[in-house]
Amino acid sequence: MGTYAGLVGLAAAVGRRRGARLPERFSLADTALLAVATHKASRLLTKSSIASALRAPFTRYEEPAGEAELNESVRADNGVQHAVGELVTCPFCTGVWMAGGLTAGLVLAPRATRLVITALTAVAGSDYLHLAYAAAKKHVAE
Repeated sequence: MGTYAGLVGLAAAVGRRRGARLPERFSLADTALLAVATHKASRLLTKSSIASALRAPFTRYEEPAGEAELNESVRADNGVQHAVGELVTCPFCTGVWMAGGLTAGLVLAPRATRLVITALTAVAGSDYLHLAYAAAKKHVAE
């Protein structure tokens, strides 16, 4: 929690130094993109097989967990390792960090952040289309 608070403080200090001003409100489109991008980014970090190497120092492989996702348990070797393991295996926990970072990005670097959240949203949409396609093929085969 201290690290999160420190990063929020750092983002606020950077914003103040740059003269960035908080928007009165975010548009519905930005909020929707941010929600889907946060979901996708947190799933990529916490569950994807491709990011398992990043989680490996903090987790132990358990089993596959569906389409390109893994179940992993947290290593309990020491306090910091365990705390990071909890964070990198929980999409709900990581979602708070992702949303905070992406929201700060919308204030500090809106064009670049919109590019990133649009790409993450497109990947999430593609995932759902892949799952729908597989379900349709299975339905036809039955």
